[in-house]
Amino acid sequence: MIDEQRDWRRLAACKGPYAELFFPPVATERKEDKLARESDAKRICGECAVVNDCLEHAISVDESHGIWGGLNESERRIYVAKRSVMIR
Repeated sequence: MIDEQRDWRRLAACKGPYAELFFPPVATERKEDKLARESDAKRICGECAVVNDCLEHAISVDESHGIWGGLNESERRIYVAKRSVMIR
């Protein structure tokens, strides 16, 4: 079952040479650099066949770093909050 749940990762567009775009560097980055990096990562997400699976995974494990499913940390928190209001 776990292998089936993680199977979406094999199809993820973020794999490969651009993977570093999806997470902040070890050193502090300037705001402009962060926005550019995140924009590039989100563009890749926009072409990904498993973007929804990725987002659901990040939400299910409460991922607190990086771009997952086309959303950064703050955007995921907002998405989860809005979704929980809609479910009520």
